[in-house]
Amino acid sequence: MRGARTKVVVKVGTSSITTPAGELDDAAVLKLCRELAEARAAGHELVLVCSGAIAAGLPALGMAQRPTDIGVLQAVAAVGQPRLMERFGGILSQHRLIAGQVLLTPHDFAHRAQYLHARETLRRLLDLDVIPIVNENDTVADDEIRYGDNDRLAALVSHLIGADVLVLLTDTHGLFTADPRLDAEASLIEEIAEVDAALESVAGGTGTQRGSGGMASKLAAAKIAAWSGVRAVIAAAGSPGVLLAAIEGKPVGTMIHPRAQRLSSRKLWIAFAQGSAGRVVVDAGAQSALTEHGRSLLPAGVRDVQGAFATDQAVEVVGENGRPFAKGLVRYSAAALRTIMGRRTAELAEGSPHEVIHRDDLVVLP
Repeated sequence: MRGARTKVVVKVGTSSITTPAGELDDAAVLKLCRELAEARAAGHELVLVCSGAIAAGLPALGMAQRPTDIGVLQAVAAVGQPRLMERFGGILSQHRLIAGQVLLTPHDFAHRAQYLHARETLRRLLDLDVIPIVNENDTVADDEIRYGDNDRLAALVSHLIGADVLVLLTDTHGLFTADPRLDAEASLIEEIAEVDAALESVAGGTGTQRGSGGMASKLAAAKIAAWSGVRAVIAAAGSPGVLLAAIEGKPVGTMIHPRAQRLSSRKLWIAFAQGSAGRVVVDAGAQSALTEHGRSLLPAGVRDVQGAFATDQAVEVVGENGRPFAKGLVRYSAAALRTIMGRRTAELAEGSPHEVIHRDDLVVLP
């Protein structure tokens, strides 16, 4: 029955589908498409989030190295994206599969209407038995061409379509206790119950020159997936049969368990799809009210305002120890909040919002 299909988001990084020279690796792309076809034949619905537009455009333009200028990168991506899609579409058609291109930017997740529209588009494509191939829209992004975007994008897409599994295919076998390139004693972490600060420190920094995500962004993506109730797997793209093994829960790579208590669509959007425009520092009483009693943040509990945010932007909520513990949509601009912080509700001007951040717009993070 169609409703029983497993929904899977597969993300593959640039370094996994390109040669060291920066060109598309035909053998790697053929393997990936073959495994996508096998997963479809097994009855799974698939969305592919694929990096590589910039890498695919570099050789076409005779560039030996990735430029640093944003405008040039956008131009390279414009050349590379159709080349990438042409190759994937051609190979998938040999398996009697249809690919559809979906280009997204973080703005599509930051604005609620666009978020819902993107979700509907992806759902319709899946209903039509199309494999959507999603990429960061590098040709129109500005500062969005940065490290790790497609890992985060894949996690957000997982929530968007209500996926069961997020498979992050990379050029390593998963998350290790240390960098295996530097430490011969490093061992694979096969299962993770909760992504915490200790694990994030193990993940380290960015990856290869051709790619940009690194293990840190993949672990961050897995964390987003876990908060969405989605099981995540980080595994090597080159391993035989890796995709079906990951989907079916067989021991491959690093598996991150979903959280039992998942965030709603709106709260996940606030927590992870929106960047923080500033910080609001609160006292211990306010922190307790937010974390232990599920209350809204009132002006009386605000001790400091950092940044120049506007009304309805996302801000971090920080305790007196300087550590962020929540994130939410603020009902005052930074300038306005500075004039009323510390005041009780009865002292506010008539018609002013009673809450700095309403509890419906607040996400408490561990």
